[in-house]
Amino acid sequence: MNFKDTLLQNPVFALLAQTAQEMKVPAYVVGGFVRDLILKRPSKDIDVVCVGSGIELAENVAKNYHKKDIEVATFKNFGTAMIRIDEWEVEFVGARKESYQRDSRKPIVEDGTLEDDQNRRDFTINALAISLNVSDFGELIDPFNGVADMKRKIIRTPLSPDITFSDDPLRMMRAIRFATQLSFDIEPDTFDAIIRNKERIHIISRERISDELNKIILAQKPSYGFNLLFASGLLKLFFPEMVDLQGAEELDGKTHKDNFYHTLKVLDNICAFTDDLWLRWAAILHDIAKPATKRFDKKVGWTFHGHEEKGARMVPDIFRKLKLPMNEKMKFVQKLVRLHLRPIALVKEGVTDSAVRRLLFEAGDNADDLMKLCRADITSKDHTRVKKYLDNFARVEKRMIEVEEEDKMRDFQPVITGEIIMEVFNLKPSKEVGFIKIQVREAILDGAIKNVLEEAYPYMIEQAKALGLKPVKEM
Repeated sequence: MNFKDTLLQNPVFALLAQTAQEMKVPAYVVGGFVRDLILKRPSKDIDVVCVGSGIELAENVAKNYHKKDIEVATFKNFGTAMIRIDEWEVEFVGARKESYQRDSRKPIVEDGTLEDDQNRRDFTINALAISLNVSDFGELIDPFNGVADMKRKIIRTPLSPDITFSDDPLRMMRAIRFATQLSFDIEPDTFDAIIRNKERIHIISRERISDELNKIILAQKPSYGFNLLFASGLLKLFFPEMVDLQGAEELDGKTHKDNFYHTLKVLDNICAFTDDLWLRWAAILHDIAKPATKRFDKKVGWTFHGHEEKGARMVPDIFRKLKLPMNEKMKFVQKLVRLHLRPIALVKEGVTDSAVRRLLFEAGDNADDLMKLCRADITSKDHTRVKKYLDNFARVEKRMIEVEEEDKMRDFQPVITGEIIMEVFNLKPSKEVGFIKIQVREAILDGAIKNVLEEAYPYMIEQAKALGLKPVKEM
């Protein structure tokens, strides 16, 4: 199989080949670019292996590129370099062979041949190379039948899977990630080796694990990856809270749904609406507290009262443990977990505008994302029931739009601020200031007063009077 004509369509490869020839250094395109080229998937990352110094090759490629100066980023500890040519990111490394010690995933690296470099690759579909050399430019080098594995849609290791996963346990996560992204199967012996070596994942940092997990979550159908993580035993080792969702218990003939598989269905559902990683995380965590709040009542059956509040309190600990960002991303997920049941209550007859107004205030700019989560949360197999819920949510959204247009709740800020309260009553920051501020805000949300100074100011005076406070300054 030869890709000469394909490579020559991109001037980057001519530049690489010319420079390698001048240096008399054998060079090859390897790994993901070759895989994606065969699978006809888009790729902007090019990995180049040379039998020599990858850093020197990168520096000479930069010199030979005449259009503009190229900055070469070098990583001498790893013997790698990276340059950007237009929209392409090209990484260079010298061919090497690796050996590992039992207690570390950091290899002992030595110079090697192309064969050595292909032997150290994680999977057969990533052990492919295309020659950039004059004698066989464009020729595919496939020592482990990676192309055949692509046709069979199989993830398989080039060498013994036990050695591959024990040496670098992150490869177990990568196997599941590639299977999920490509809709491939993991070859049985390879998957059995993941099960046998799963405990080795403990030597991998949580940051690296979460990076792979996030790539699984961003796949078209992430439930496939989570099922593999669950079946292999890996998920329990770094995300036990999710594993705790699994199982359905029966008492007195009453059974609750399996919340693990329900969560996966919600996750897949929301993928049809969004590529946003953190909205997908909200889907994963929306019912995370159901095991902790599960109770059985003989009259009503199984209940999970307060799981939304308990779940919101669990979010920071889960993010912290998984080394996910403890910033506005976490707060966004926490907010949606806390509010995910609220729109359901608004489908009832007789719900006041104040209830809609309050939800809009609490959801703020995330109201649309909240409704996406609520729609994704409908997982019944009864199509009539699903249609009923979706129709209900459509009515809720219509009311939210109407109230939003009237009251501008997404930009809502009470006209009475803490600063005004402190100035009028000559107070310092205190419980009294907080009390008055909350009373005014709640009255506005309830529709008792309008959010204008003419109505809010007298109401503030009235609330302060109940605390024995008198104004010392008029506004």
